[in-house]
Amino acid sequence: MHRSPGPDATRSQRWLARLSFVLAGLAVAVLVVFAGVRSFAILAVVLVGAVLTLGAAYFFLSRRGVVRWVSAAVVVLAPIAVLVAHAIAGLLWVAILAVAVWVLAGVTARLALAGDRKRDWRMPEYPARPPAAHPFFIMNPRSGGGKVGQFDLKRKAEGLGAEVFLMEGPEEVDVDAVARGVDLLGVAGGDGTQALVAEVAAEHGLPFVVITAGTRNHFALDLGLDREDPAASLDALTDGVELHVDLGVIGGQTFVNNASFGAYAEVVQTPEYRGDKMGTTLQLLPDLLQGHEGARLEARADGTRIEAPQALLVANNPYGMGDVAGLGRRARLDGGVLGVIGVNVDSAHQAVGLLRGAHSTGVSVLTTRQIEITADAPRIPVGIDGEAVRLPTPVQCTIRPGALRVWVPRHRPGVPRPKPEMSWARLRQLAFGR
Repeated sequence: MHRSPGPDATRSQRWLARLSFVLAGLAVAVLVVFAGVRSFAILAVVLVGAVLTLGAAYFFLSRRGVVRWVSAAVVVLAPIAVLVAHAIAGLLWVAILAVAVWVLAGVTARLALAGDRKRDWRMPEYPARPPAAHPFFIMNPRSGGGKVGQFDLKRKAEGLGAEVFLMEGPEEVDVDAVARGVDLLGVAGGDGTQALVAEVAAEHGLPFVVITAGTRNHFALDLGLDREDPAASLDALTDGVELHVDLGVIGGQTFVNNASFGAYAEVVQTPEYRGDKMGTTLQLLPDLLQGHEGARLEARADGTRIEAPQALLVANNPYGMGDVAGLGRRARLDGGVLGVIGVNVDSAHQAVGLLRGAHSTGVSVLTTRQIEITADAPRIPVGIDGEAVRLPTPVQCTIRPGALRVWVPRHRPGVPRPKPEMSWARLRQLAFGR
């Protein structure tokens, strides 16, 4: 009896899925044919090497002294030892060939699953009108290593009829210009400044322009803007389109990217972090990972509890989980939900389990419209769009769907299509039917 692979499956999807299983089988056949019984030794050595490397990495981060440096040596030497063992056995080329075929199997599997991706993965665009008669830009000359001056942003904005306010120091941004009849707000600065002005723009229903003059420009990246040419963002005034973007809210404060709790937030709070990021992180992580320092957190959302996460990220719309790093891009910022990722790694065993990515028992991934974070401390450190603050507990995070009207250039790099998450169950369904 014919078993359908699903109503939405295309012919190319079905054959790519079948090809991926053929290649996976071929990778195993390469080991068996050319290595015989020694193929089991190859797999065992590779698996042991991976487990040792990840376990040692956990001990490197969570311990100090001799244990830390022995672990560092294992992290470096374990992969080398795997290669040497295969070379001595004369099986290095077999292992490389098998890995290459396995990689091809993974590529074809991703291509097959790519057909399941939503066709409406881009945010809808609306006309950017009426044209702004009195745009007002706030620019931080120090942001991004001085990009405002390097790209002559003040002069170019003024040439388009904009009023420009240059921030002189760390004081609060002046947004009183709204009372003077300003009809568009824009920012050339970091994500923290972007969030502050975006909140004002949203409250007054004004369009908002992002100029990519920050250091990392995460918000601009997920809007598809050109981070290499900040001046190109000004094209939004003359040939732009409008996006309706969500805003995150934490404790009454707006964020455009994310709010982080736990280990990262604890580390960035220390005065030494700015001068020595690596050294400070390595010094503090052992106590944080072992629970000797920092508040014990708990998060609750829609009946789900995340208990004692060492790191918790609450994002304005979820990050993609289809890449190796686990955190990708946000293809859309208008989903009306928060993306939540909690990580709890208490042992080397759980660290090894992270090889399973989002499916690891040490990783919690969910979406929600509201989440509450409690702790065994009256105040906890939080990183809000990269800025270190301390907030009273419990901390509430919510989402404001479509709160911000963002004007972006019509012609811009854009956001790449999201990568599909690997699902062997779906792949089997495509290849062999239900």
